[in-house]
Amino acid sequence: MSAGQADIGVLGLGTMGAMLALNLAEKGFDTALFNRTVEKAGKLRDDNADLAHKLHPQPTVEAFIAALKAPRVIILMVNAGKAVDDQLEALLPLLEQGDIVIDAGNTDFNDTVVRSRRCEGTGIHFVGMGVSGGELGARHGPSIMVGGDPEVWQRLRPLLEPIAAKYQGSPCVAWLGADGAGHFVKTIHNGIEYADMQMIAEVYGIMRDGLGLAAADMAKIFADWNTRGLSSYLIEISAAVLAEPDPATGKAMVDVIIDEAGQKGTGRWSVIEAQKLGIGATTLEAAVAARGVSSLRQERKDAEAVYGDLASNGFDFAGDAPSIAELEAALETAKIIAYAQGYAIMAAASREYGWNLPLGEIARIWRSGCIIRSVFLQDITKAYETNGEVVNLLQQPSFSARVTAGQGALRSVVRKAVAGGIPVPALSAALAYFDDYRRSRGTANLIQAQRDLFGAHTFRRLDQDGVHHHQWPAV
Repeated sequence: MSAGQADIGVLGLGTMGAMLALNLAEKGFDTALFNRTVEKAGKLRDDNADLAHKLHPQPTVEAFIAALKAPRVIILMVNAGKAVDDQLEALLPLLEQGDIVIDAGNTDFNDTVVRSRRCEGTGIHFVGMGVSGGELGARHGPSIMVGGDPEVWQRLRPLLEPIAAKYQGSPCVAWLGADGAGHFVKTIHNGIEYADMQMIAEVYGIMRDGLGLAAADMAKIFADWNTRGLSSYLIEISAAVLAEPDPATGKAMVDVIIDEAGQKGTGRWSVIEAQKLGIGATTLEAAVAARGVSSLRQERKDAEAVYGDLASNGFDFAGDAPSIAELEAALETAKIIAYAQGYAIMAAASREYGWNLPLGEIARIWRSGCIIRSVFLQDITKAYETNGEVVNLLQQPSFSARVTAGQGALRSVVRKAVAGGIPVPALSAALAYFDDYRRSRGTANLIQAQRDLFGAHTFRRLDQDGVHHHQWPAV
């Protein structure tokens, strides 16, 4: 390939970067490649002979830049944090006005805002781009969330729409707002993902520890659920995981996996941002906290030695076990509540940062390619198409009817799980949020009275306008 002929460059060829590069090449784009371990770029080309003519490894960053058509488009696929800053600083002196640098990693949106400002006045455009779908999504079509200058988006569309997932022919990619908007939406996507996965795991725990079901039996149940309202990628893969045998032991694969769940930060960031915005996201919070507890494996073993297991404590459903239908309805209801929380965070961020996030469009581009893709997202898309601005998904008729119908099952499952000693932190948090949200007269009046007594923080009254302070008795 002659110098200046590549359509796009991918810098950083870990799993996601490599798969994204192959996706670009497969869609016909000449793709320049660079990796700090130079041999990795050549190996990617050599291992994919059918796409080798579209993959162009480069030995240095300078050669990588020279291989690109001007104005250049570079996708960074390096670890979030300092690595992005270091790479950006190394690239800027080599770039020219009009060039575009895209950070497509799982990045804290606050860092993206800073980097966008760093590039202001240089003529070089910085884009924060969320990419969801994991390894397979990156290779065959992810959901893509773009933030940055809207004029730059028009230049990127011809490159990004072909590689994005498609839902009924529509590419699952969109420009969502300025600077950090794309990465923020990806962060909330991952927070919802955490909640969804945790609630599925809790239902699995009820089936395993409360109902005594084998993994193969649960696989059939999840596969059945995937034909109705819970139809989604996560339910589909849950069925596949539960059905998979371990070739070494013949046991169910899931039964030989250590019960510690990792996390890379995005779920935690979603909760931090919700707190900063003053938005209750209790289901997401519970899911993040549950992963933290899962990591304390030895402590949990020690605690069981102190307190005993479920059987030794006499915990069981005592003839009052939840039915499979109840579990299905409870999970679907809690899922709606979790999404409502995620969308409330995005709506608040849109106001706070002036992004004007297209919330219906976000649901549209999540319908395929991403980890939380589900039939449920089509309902959210329609809600925004029909009603425009949505206060909260729980107030939308299509969702309120389903939550009204399913709340009894959620209440029953949480009650029975608690009585049986089976932890359901995310399911119970979803129920508590719903009960708090639907109650017109809450209990914060007592908190305000307490705050006014010990700190003269003032309060508002039901029967008078203005701000008030009461002279409380000395305590």
